[in-house]
Amino acid sequence: MVRGLLTLVALATLIGAGAHVVVSQPPWRTLLHVAVAPAPEFLPIPVAGVRPAMLADTFGAPRPGGRRHQGIDIFAKRGTPVVAPIGGVVLRTGQNRLGGNVVWLLGPGHQVHYFAHLDRFGVFDASDVVRAGDVLGYVGNTGNAKGTPPHLHYGIYARPGGAVNPFPMLRTRPTSASRSAAGEHRRSPT
Repeated sequence: MVRGLLTLVALATLIGAGAHVVVSQPPWRTLLHVAVAPAPEFLPIPVAGVRPAMLADTFGAPRPGGRRHQGIDIFAKRGTPVVAPIGGVVLRTGQNRLGGNVVWLLGPGHQVHYFAHLDRFGVFDASDVVRAGDVLGYVGNTGNAKGTPPHLHYGIYARPGGAVNPFPMLRTRPTSASRSAAGEHRRSPT
C-alpha cells in the first residue's frame, strides 16, 4: 500500500509539474488506478482489428546473440493503430537499436508495457496520462525489424520478476463484469 501511495505521489508530481495530459476524464483517476490496482489478468490486444486467434506465442524464442524474445510479435498492416491496452502514464518515447520507435507505458500493478517497431508515434509526450484505447503509435518495422513484415513487439515488465509473457493475457476474452471490475473500458481508436 505504501509503495502504491508513493507511486501516486510521484505521478501526481509529474502532472503538477506541467505534464501535458491527453485524457478527457480527470487524470487523477488514471493515476490512482495505476498506483493501487493490481496487475491485470486480461488485456485487450493492443493492435486494432487483431483477434486472439491471430496471435502466436513467440515469448522466449531464441534471438541473435543468445538473447530470448521478451514479448510477442503482433503482425498487422503497416500503419494499423497501436492502442494502449490499459490506462497509464507514458514513461518515455523515442528510439533504440533493437526496438526502433518505442513507447514505455506504466500501468496497474507497477507493470511497464513496451511497444516497439512503431512506424510513427501517436500524439502524446512522456509523462502524459493515457486511457485504454488511446492511440500510442502505428504498426511498423523499425529497429532490428527492418526488412521484416510490419508488426508490433509487445512486452510487459514487472519487478522483481522481469519480463512477463503477455500472450496468455491476450488470448482470453474477459467477461464484461471482469472488465468493469478492473476499471478498464476499451474505446475505439481516434
